[in-house]
Amino acid sequence: MPSPKIESPPKPLLLTNGTVVDPATGVDGRFDVLIRDGRIAAVDKEIEAPDAQVVDCAGLHIVPGLIDIHVHLREPGLEGKETIATGAAAALRGGFTTIACKANTGQFIDNEAAVEYIVSESKRVGLVNVLPIAAVTKELAGGNIAPLRELRAAGAVALSDDGHPIEQPGLLLNSLRYARDLGLLVISHAEDEGLSAGGVISAGAYAVTTGLPIILKEAEEVGTERDLLIAARAGIPLHIDHVSTARSVELIRHAKARGFDVSGEAAPHHFCLDQSMLPVEFNARIKMNPPIRSAEDRRTVIEGLTDGTLEIIASDHAPHTMSEKDRPFAQAPFGIVGLETMLGLTLTHLVEAGHLSFSQAVEKLSTNPAKRLGLTDRGTLAPGAIADITLIDRAARWTVQPEEFASKGRNTPFTDWELKGRAVGVVIGGKLYRD
Repeated sequence: MPSPKIESPPKPLLLTNGTVVDPATGVDGRFDVLIRDGRIAAVDKEIEAPDAQVVDCAGLHIVPGLIDIHVHLREPGLEGKETIATGAAAALRGGFTTIACKANTGQFIDNEAAVEYIVSESKRVGLVNVLPIAAVTKELAGGNIAPLRELRAAGAVALSDDGHPIEQPGLLLNSLRYARDLGLLVISHAEDEGLSAGGVISAGAYAVTTGLPIILKEAEEVGTERDLLIAARAGIPLHIDHVSTARSVELIRHAKARGFDVSGEAAPHHFCLDQSMLPVEFNARIKMNPPIRSAEDRRTVIEGLTDGTLEIIASDHAPHTMSEKDRPFAQAPFGIVGLETMLGLTLTHLVEAGHLSFSQAVEKLSTNPAKRLGLTDRGTLAPGAIADITLIDRAARWTVQPEEFASKGRNTPFTDWELKGRAVGVVIGGKLYRD
């Protein structure tokens, strides 16, 4: 979606002639959507609203606003990589109405003032909803628990030391208990750093060809099993970030079968890429953590999405400057951008490929993220819900061109990929942004 312009009419908005898909209510078909005072007023056939601005959505799908629960905005402290303004613009172009940003910025989101800054700056920018995910421990150092009650009061919607595991089991358990009492979800970066230290790429053909030091799959799997065990024994909900190995999927599937309240997410790079697809060159644009895995791992991640083991798709949007990404592979930072490609990759490589129905994709991109973060008035088009809506042209074909991104980051492995399906407009709180 091109750089957006805002239309903010003082009257109701009526979306007509579109195909409405709302997994939360089971609506799937040709309906109109009426918006009044920033909320969904009605979803019905041929709504009459003479006072409304009418928007013809013929050929488009109307779905609950997309929500990305794993985004790195870099501000405050690393504004050369990304700002709240540029990240929000990228989210808007990608079809997202809400994003949740992680705490590992240049100045850690581990205190009340930092959370308040994210909230106030996102309101000043005035684009998508930006929800802070605050740190579990001070400076993400794994030593002392951050002031969780104050973080919650300031506006944090979840907790994560993303980028770092909480290595001390007792500290993790106490953090989980404290977070549960505050009604906050803890999000696990599952990794045993003793098994991953010094590695930059997963074991496999690419590592053998290039000679780069490896990150063992067991690093993620041991971390996943440990965090699941601690949370399960305590009966406390847990969410696992960026699941990338077959064993991790199996561990989550087993935990869910035993009735444990765990959720898992997959990122597009882990269901679209495996090591056999990587160019045999030292290109740090394919460097991320967890790294690209084997073809078997990719297939199992897709199976986990298909059978509901992994309920959420998230981008792990991690912008860096190109000067950083142009360093030698071992010295370049981990991470790729994803806000502007995630919807297209999901529709092309999961929906068009037959792994998910369109409704299931919407569920993983909107309904389930809203539920997991406790956003009861988002992720649905039910009357009374906040009018956050994404308009999708499933037939649109486009080519990934990083120079066209709204994000400051250009670090993507998907340059020149041909995709089918993209967002052509969004409604946020009743305000229409469109081409």
